[in-house]
Amino acid sequence: MNTASQPGLVGAIRIDLVRLHETWMELVFPRQLNVGNSVIGKWKPQTGAQRATYSAWSALGVPLVALMYPLLLVGFATRFHAKRLDSAGTRLGLVGVVLLSVVIWGALSAFARYQFSTTGFLAVVAASLVATVSAALAVVFSRVGGRGTSVLFAYPSAMTALFLPPVVAALYSPTLSAVIFPGSQSVAVWLLDNVLTVGGLDQFLRDRFTLEGFAYVLMWFGVAVPLGWVLGIVVTLADIVRPRRN
Repeated sequence: MNTASQPGLVGAIRIDLVRLHETWMELVFPRQLNVGNSVIGKWKPQTGAQRATYSAWSALGVPLVALMYPLLLVGFATRFHAKRLDSAGTRLGLVGVVLLSVVIWGALSAFARYQFSTTGFLAVVAASLVATVSAALAVVFSRVGGRGTSVLFAYPSAMTALFLPPVVAALYSPTLSAVIFPGSQSVAVWLLDNVLTVGGLDQFLRDRFTLEGFAYVLMWFGVAVPLGWVLGIVVTLADIVRPRRN
């Protein structure tokens, strides 16, 4: 490959920003994105009203593109790892993914059998079963229904499969709780102070819920689903702006 033809860091950022802005323009105007090899070419406004609307929409997109670019970088990084997980899932197949989940969370359940009470052991087993089902659903949803199904169901299922068993185990393990719970509290405070302030939702949650016991499980389930959606959306954005080479 001729490295001289490859853009540098500044050039790559410029290309990404241009394509991100073209994606924004494509929301309202036709033929704005991926028209480099098109015979028809990029659509341009013809009338005064069209030019005014086009310019206003373009100017509105500039600060939004600047705000979205960090999310695009997250999408590139997530896509990098998601692609490898997807390749591993393809090689293993649905049965292989289920067996791998059984081995990993089964080991955690075996540890719980001898370290926790009967209640703790059963809770970890239940969480492991849910995580295994979630892992299987993540594989299924990533292969059927297209991108929308992957974003809505596959990514949240994968996040649930990763988060649930360790959080449940931390309810019964002082060692795990010393690691997971302080971090969970920091995440909860950040979400309440920065994300859930709309409509006084943060105060509603503070007044009615205490972050202890099973509330940690509910919290991380509540985090896993929207986090999966966010990761799916930023990966989709990365695919639009910088399509993967097969």
